[in-house]
Amino acid sequence: MPRRVVLAMSGGVDSSVAAHLLKADGYDVVGLFMRTGSYDESDERRAKTCCSIADALDARRVADRLEIPFYVLDFEPDFGRIKDYFVAEYLSGRTPNPCVMCNIWLKFGRLWEYGKQVGADFVATGHYARIAPGPDGGRRVARGRDRDKDQSYVLSGLSRELLDRVLFPVGELAKTEVRAVARDRGLPVHDKAESQEICFVPDDDYQGFVRRRSPDAETSGRIVDEEGKTLREHDGIEKFTIGQRRGLGLAVGEPRYVVQIEPASRTVTVGKRESLARSGLEASRFNWQGPEPLGPSRCLAQIRARHQAAAATVEPLPEGRARVRFDEPQTAVAPGQVVTLYQDDAVWGGGWIDAALTD
Repeated sequence: MPRRVVLAMSGGVDSSVAAHLLKADGYDVVGLFMRTGSYDESDERRAKTCCSIADALDARRVADRLEIPFYVLDFEPDFGRIKDYFVAEYLSGRTPNPCVMCNIWLKFGRLWEYGKQVGADFVATGHYARIAPGPDGGRRVARGRDRDKDQSYVLSGLSRELLDRVLFPVGELAKTEVRAVARDRGLPVHDKAESQEICFVPDDDYQGFVRRRSPDAETSGRIVDEEGKTLREHDGIEKFTIGQRRGLGLAVGEPRYVVQIEPASRTVTVGKRESLARSGLEASRFNWQGPEPLGPSRCLAQIRARHQAAAATVEPLPEGRARVRFDEPQTAVAPGQVVTLYQDDAVWGGGWIDAALTD
């Protein structure tokens, strides 16, 4: 019997080509669409996100074209948990990463649980990443061949035990090759635009989303300079993230950046670009895909999706924590974001940034 794989199909070109490649390799492919309860069907939504009704219809069309079974799973209650996490982080002055949470809780959590119920041997997605041996010989998430599209950063939360069951069919391809495969196979989504925004905030209005989900929260406060001088009032800390330059509403003669957010007083501190530099960070809830180091160890550390991983030293701490010190200071280390550690191209582990270090 062919090995069965459940594939997360979003209606986009990447997961659609993944379905084709898996079937061509002889797998028994079952396509699954995650219904999240995000129903807005505006043109803007369809152009930017991956969970609308139109996306579900696109995924079904691809499944029909490839002659594979296709099911829509109701993950709306689970997705509510991600929305609550998103709001809570912003209200705490942190910068959430819902895509990482979606990978941990849903795509490689709930979806894989369903896969096991239907006898699946593997779970697959259209991520631009690979499964490859790490320096210890064990299986790890690794960077995709297309470095411009590499998504390994958001996959550091996958447990070591799961990696034997994970497939990334497009990880060896460039985006241009993926579109060419889709076009050659006559897949109806070959020229579909890429999703760009958080699926439940298609208009990019984070503040509006937080306010609707938590209407009684008091989030207004002050914007101050590094000497503590009040520059103006603001109407919500959820509007700000570390490193932000645009949308501050300031006219001080030269660029200013958000360098600190104090949730208790709801104070946002701004400063010059050089004030963003940090020597390291501390992170919690660390997940190690490779062997946990016994002491300070060399690595590469990536602190956001478009950050160039920087040479660093990681030191494990008690209770699932770790301290990372950069060889050269890095800018905009944002609490709430993920730090993903690499050994060459292989993910070593990752955790949630709690604090930036200044010494």
